[in-house]
Amino acid sequence: MKYENLLDETGGFGRFQICIVILINLPGIITPWHFLLNNFIAAIPSHRCNFLAKENDSIFGNLTEDQKTVLHIPVELSGSVSSCKMFSEPQFALLNNISSEAENASSAITDCQYGWTYDTSKFSSTIATEWDLVCDKKGLNQATATFFFIGVMLGAVAFGYLSDKFGRKTMLLVSYILSFIFGLASAFSVSYVMFAILRFLTGMSFVGISIISIVLCIEWVDIKHRTLVGVFGSMAWTTGCVLLALIAYLIRDWRWLLLAVTFPLLIACVIWCWIPESGRWYLVNGKVNEAHKCLTKCTQVNKGKNFRCRITPEMLATVVKLEEKSKNYTYWDLVRTPKLRRISACTGIVWFGVAFTYYGLSLNISGLGVSIYMTQFIYGAIEVPSKCFVYLILDKIGRRRCQAWTLIFTAACIAINMFIPTGKEITRTVIAILGKFFSEASFSIVYLYTTELFPTVIRQNGMGFTSFMARLGVAVAPLVILLEDVWRLLPPIIFSSIAVLSALVAFLLPETQNIRLPETIEDVEQTRKLSAESTAQDAVALKPLNCDFKQNS
Repeated sequence: MKYENLLDETGGFGRFQICIVILINLPGIITPWHFLLNNFIAAIPSHRCNFLAKENDSIFGNLTEDQKTVLHIPVELSGSVSSCKMFSEPQFALLNNISSEAENASSAITDCQYGWTYDTSKFSSTIATEWDLVCDKKGLNQATATFFFIGVMLGAVAFGYLSDKFGRKTMLLVSYILSFIFGLASAFSVSYVMFAILRFLTGMSFVGISIISIVLCIEWVDIKHRTLVGVFGSMAWTTGCVLLALIAYLIRDWRWLLLAVTFPLLIACVIWCWIPESGRWYLVNGKVNEAHKCLTKCTQVNKGKNFRCRITPEMLATVVKLEEKSKNYTYWDLVRTPKLRRISACTGIVWFGVAFTYYGLSLNISGLGVSIYMTQFIYGAIEVPSKCFVYLILDKIGRRRCQAWTLIFTAACIAINMFIPTGKEITRTVIAILGKFFSEASFSIVYLYTTELFPTVIRQNGMGFTSFMARLGVAVAPLVILLEDVWRLLPPIIFSSIAVLSALVAFLLPETQNIRLPETIEDVEQTRKLSAESTAQDAVALKPLNCDFKQNS
């Protein structure tokens, strides 16, 4: 008797599972609001050196703003006004076009001495304008995304281990509460250091929502509906991406924007009250009475068979054969045995590549020739057909090949854009959106695929480790984008190369299509046939057992 047979006894995929999937994934809409928030709160608007501190009204009072700019700000070779340089003294010769003196003006160029003046037409306030994170400090501005994802990286390790130890539901609430506290505090930061620390802690808390939600959903559904539930769960992210464009467009101040994307976590805490613990987690941890109560409730909601009469807690104890009932599983168990060691190494590399390329595209949305808000909306909207595409092909082609080829097509799109001139913005945008299409498809697949590869006893540890590798890639992505100042083609070369490497590694993973979820490490290491057909055979064998039980009672 296997857990999939128990789900059939409770009514299969019914109203109980539908409610769970909806309740768990509703708060998931909030996740991209924080993961992609740096696009807006750390945006750098047009700026120039502030020269007002040097002005004398008796001298400059009759000049226009453009004339004052000519006197104080040099012009770049491209013809645009310099953003980071100014003249040490007003260059009156430039107003009169005196060439000999204008040529000597370059010797009087210096860094900005009195701060910067910012264009507020797109953003009323960002952290870049708040703490002057431009020019020489531009790296600090981009580093805030890295700090956030380093927090996500470490949080994935912590929540992965704690969720396997204390349960999915408990740690999900901890993630909600901590994310709200640190997200709220971030909006009241009074210095860059304070903001960077709080964003790190916010990222560390937020990752629990994403890695626990997918596992909790998948552990409650049968083989036939795993693809549907996995794709539907990723739609929450897509919805959040689209809504983020609207929220950021309406709220242009970074502090108010942070508050707007954080307060909905209070609703998530209320929704949590109706989310049940994973029945699989109860069973593999020897909590058969709690598992029996959950499965009985599932049967009542689904209006299935009389589960309480047919299956007893004693019978549930035989569903999962534990290696050691009191064993405390850790990350060491991911590499202790040969097959799990290979799975862990390969999935870690694949997750790094998937996240690295996905965020490389998502965090660089200002260079496509259209508004940052429109680009964010397009990037979010393109994920809808991407996920529908995944749903249609995943059960036909298989997880492994889908994972590998979506990464290869992502790399191809990034590479193609390297050879398209910057003047052809429409063409570049179309290719970039197509790359985002395949990149999102690869991300949707990897969540479901990884959940199916690891056994229940260490599934959250596995998700924690792979998410750690993913966030390592995400933490590096913003810094790789900065390399465009060294050579414009260097970032896309790196992104496409990593995507291809990850695709090749994906081919080394085992296929999980129509395979039962493994419960223990032994299930993974043994040569096993956990197909849907074998599940059906177990279900047939279960019926006589139930009849015998009823006769004995």
